[in-house]
Amino acid sequence: MLPFCSATSAEDFFEYVIKAHATLAAACGGAATAIVTGVAATAALGRALAAALRPGDVVGLVGPLGAGKSALARAAIAALCGETDIPSPTFGLAIRYEAPLAAVWHFDLYRLARPEDAFELGLEEAFDGGISLIEWPERIAALLPLETLIVRLDHAGNGRRAIVDAPDAWGTRLEG
Repeated sequence: MLPFCSATSAEDFFEYVIKAHATLAAACGGAATAIVTGVAATAALGRALAAALRPGDVVGLVGPLGAGKSALARAAIAALCGETDIPSPTFGLAIRYEAPLAAVWHFDLYRLARPEDAFELGLEEAFDGGISLIEWPERIAALLPLETLIVRLDHAGNGRRAIVDAPDAWGTRLEG
């Protein structure tokens, strides 16, 4: 059973993940869960996540249609790049943004026919020093780095449940 955080805001949730990561890793493999209500809270989680991102990071955004994957990605991109008009890459599958820290890649792989087609989208370049936000990462599961941070979003009553599963490589950074 995952520990439950009763945070009422995304900032509180991310602070909880940072402070509790060592305990969570021992108890349940580094996952933490919370309920975030509304688009504003999902966006706040995206901004908080952006503050922890570094070149080479890969974040998989998992969840059903309408769970908030794109809203979280847009907020993270806005925080990293200062962009205000951030379209969904649903039809183009990938959009690259320039940021002071590194290129930020937003992939929406819902319509990807075959995993190997991701290479045509710039996947290798994105993984080599960029920051990658990937919606529907399960479509390329075998291609993802072992250090991929997974954020699972799901519908939960009037809100959304966010579960962050941080590999050990993220734990040190989140604690620091």
